[in-house]
Amino acid sequence: MLEALISSKTRIKLLLRLFLNPESKSYLRGLAEEFNESTNAVRIELNRFEEAGMLDSEVIGNKKYYKANQKFSLYDEVRSILLKQTGLNEVLDHVIHELGNLKKVYLTGELARGKQSKVVSLVLIGNPDRAFLSELTAKAERLVEKKIQYLCYSEEEAQSLDFEKEKYLLLWNE
Repeated sequence: MLEALISSKTRIKLLLRLFLNPESKSYLRGLAEEFNESTNAVRIELNRFEEAGMLDSEVIGNKKYYKANQKFSLYDEVRSILLKQTGLNEVLDHVIHELGNLKKVYLTGELARGKQSKVVSLVLIGNPDRAFLSELTAKAERLVEKKIQYLCYSEEEAQSLDFEKEKYLLLWNE
């Protein structure tokens, strides 16, 4: 559906990457490699978003890092559209908020890389009721018409995961 509204695939990837995880910072070459796009195509879109006030940037060393501007007047609306497009709003509403005993939820896989996918891949940190989780996941899959796969880790197990190396986007934090 986003493709009907926004013709640039690079623009869609950037929106998904930066607005689904607003705390995430990325730099030009890293994004270009991640999306398998030219640095020029990514630069053009980053500049447009920054000029519109949608992104904040800071220079660290010799790299300019970008992240979503959470003070942007349409930030909540843009994020809401992206969550609806990916089906993540239904997952958050129908699974995560009902489970309790969760500390964090990360998105990983194709959606975390800014690509369209029929699979929602999640990493859950905490100790949810596994039977209830399975039941809620089945309901959410019917609502979003996507397969939901997840891995559960205790807080201790999660400390050994490298959330920086892999592409994990923080969706929810206690």
